[in-house]
Amino acid sequence: MTPGDELLFCALGGSGEIGMNVNLYGCRGKWLMVDLGLTFADPYYPGVDLILPDLEFIEQRQEELVGIVLTHGHEDHIGAIPYLADELKVPLYATPFTAALIREKLDQEGLTGQVKVKQIERDGGVTLGPFDIRYVALSHSIPEGNGVLIDTPHGKVFHTGDWKIDEQPVLGTPTGDDAMQMIGDSGVRALVCDSTNVFDNNPSGSESSVYEGLLQEVQKAEGRVLVTTFASNAARLETLGRVAQEAGRELVVAGRSLDRIIRVAQSTGYLQDFPQTVRFEDAMQLPRKNVMIIATGGQGEPRAALNRIANGQHTLKLSEDDTVIFSSKMIPGNELAIGRIMNALSDLGVHTVTEKQVHVHVSGHPGRPELKQMYDWIRPDILIPVHGENRHMREQAWLGKEHGIPHTVFQTNGDVIRLAPGEPEKIDVVRTGRLILDGDVILPADGQTINQRRKISWEGVIAVALPIDSDSQLAGDVEVRAFGVPVEEDQEDFLADCADSATKAWEPGMDHAKAREKVRLAVRRCANAWTGKKPIVEVLIVTCN
Repeated sequence: MTPGDELLFCALGGSGEIGMNVNLYGCRGKWLMVDLGLTFADPYYPGVDLILPDLEFIEQRQEELVGIVLTHGHEDHIGAIPYLADELKVPLYATPFTAALIREKLDQEGLTGQVKVKQIERDGGVTLGPFDIRYVALSHSIPEGNGVLIDTPHGKVFHTGDWKIDEQPVLGTPTGDDAMQMIGDSGVRALVCDSTNVFDNNPSGSESSVYEGLLQEVQKAEGRVLVTTFASNAARLETLGRVAQEAGRELVVAGRSLDRIIRVAQSTGYLQDFPQTVRFEDAMQLPRKNVMIIATGGQGEPRAALNRIANGQHTLKLSEDDTVIFSSKMIPGNELAIGRIMNALSDLGVHTVTEKQVHVHVSGHPGRPELKQMYDWIRPDILIPVHGENRHMREQAWLGKEHGIPHTVFQTNGDVIRLAPGEPEKIDVVRTGRLILDGDVILPADGQTINQRRKISWEGVIAVALPIDSDSQLAGDVEVRAFGVPVEEDQEDFLADCADSATKAWEPGMDHAKAREKVRLAVRRCANAWTGKKPIVEVLIVTCN
C-alpha cells in the first residue's frame, strides 16, 4: 500500500515484543522509518545470537522510503543497520554519538561508505519529503537519547524513543519543562510512547543517585570488585570511573562492547575524565583491594566477560571474598542465565550484590509518574503505546485513557493505523516477521534451517548409509550413526537394531526416493521404540561398482 493524503503509522518491530524497534510513518506517497533495531535470541533459536526484523513490506516500496531517523544508539534501535540498511538505499540520520556508533558498526561489517550516515546536531532537524523532523533531547541510559517531533501536513507526531525524566543526569542536560510544554502548546496529533516500565508505580530515578550506593559497596569490599552493567550506559561508566578513583582502585575494563562505547564516547566529547585503565595481566599483579573491574555480561550472556571470569576461562580471576556488583536490571527471560553465573560465583566464594539489596541501578525508562508528566506536557489527541509486550502497551493505553487522552490506540506489529484525517483507525495489516542472523547468513526465523535445528536439539539425528550394487541389491552392511539420541550404555545394540530395520525395509528394484522414505520411517520407528523420541533420520544411498 502507498500512503495517500493521510498520516499513517505502522510498526514493523517493537510492538508486542521487547526490542527490534522499527516504526514507519506514511504520508502523501512517502514513508519515513524511525529506528532499525534487533533483539537477542533465546534458546528457542539454537545456535543463533541475533534476531532481525523482516522488512519485506518496506523493501517492496523502497522508492517510497525517504530516510531512516535513529533516536539513540541502543542495539534494539540501531543494531540491525549493518545487516539491513544497505538494501534500503536511503540515508541514515542521527545525532553525533549515535552516528559515531553506527559508523563503527558499518566499518566492522565492511560497509564503509556504502551506507550514508548524515549527522544531525542535537536539537537539529531535517526535512524528508512531507516530514519535517526535529530532534528533541530526552534523558535515557545512553548519551544523546532523543525523541523526534515529526511535523506533517496532517499534524505533528511526537515519537519519544526510549526516555526517562532525570533532573540530575550524569551526562547531558535535563529535559526542560518549558521546551516540552512548548511542544504540547504547538498542538500534537499523536504521542508514540515507550511502554517498557508502565507497571512501575515509582519514577525511574536519577542516574546521579547510584553513586553513593556503588561507592559504599566498593569501599567496604575486602578483595577485588567487579561491576557489571549495560555497556551502552556511558553515564554509569562515568559514575564507575569516579567510584574507582574515590575508592583508590585501579580500573580494568573487560568486554569489547565496553571498549567500543568508551572509545566512541570520548571521541564525541563524553567521558573526558574517565581514568586510565590497566591491562588484565597488570591488574592480576596488584593487591586485590586495589582493583576494580568493569565487565560485560550482567544479563548472563555466555560469551561475555563475566561468564568467562566466573567459569575460570578469562585472564582476570575472582576468588573468595571478592565482590561482584550487578549494576543493572534483570531483563525478563534472562533469570536462568543470570542465576547460573551467580551460582558459579558463589562456588568461588564471591559475594554478589544486586539492585534489590543496594541502590546500585536506576532504569532508563519511564515509570507511571513520568508517563503522566509526558501526557501533561504533550497533551496529544492520540496515544500510541510502543516498545513493549502486549501487556505493557495495553496497560499504557488504559493509563492514557484514564489520564484524559481522547484516543488511545492499541496496535501490534503490522497494524496500519490512520492517524489523520478523522479519528484514528486500523485500516490494514501488513506482513511482518523475524529473520535470524546465523553465522554470516540471514535466514527466516521460521524457516527450514532453524526448524531442523530445533528438532535436532530436541530429538537428535540418525544417519543411515546403504551400499547398493548395480542391481539395487545391498552390497554390504548398513552403517548407522546416531547423534544426540538418548542411548548410551546400549548404543551398540541400538545401532545394530536400527541397521537391521533399515536392511529389512530395503526393497531391491524400488524407486530410490520411495525406498529411502521407507527406510527412513523404519529407522525412526525403531528409534521411537527404544527411546520414545522421533529423531531426524537421514538416509544416504551409496552405489558401489
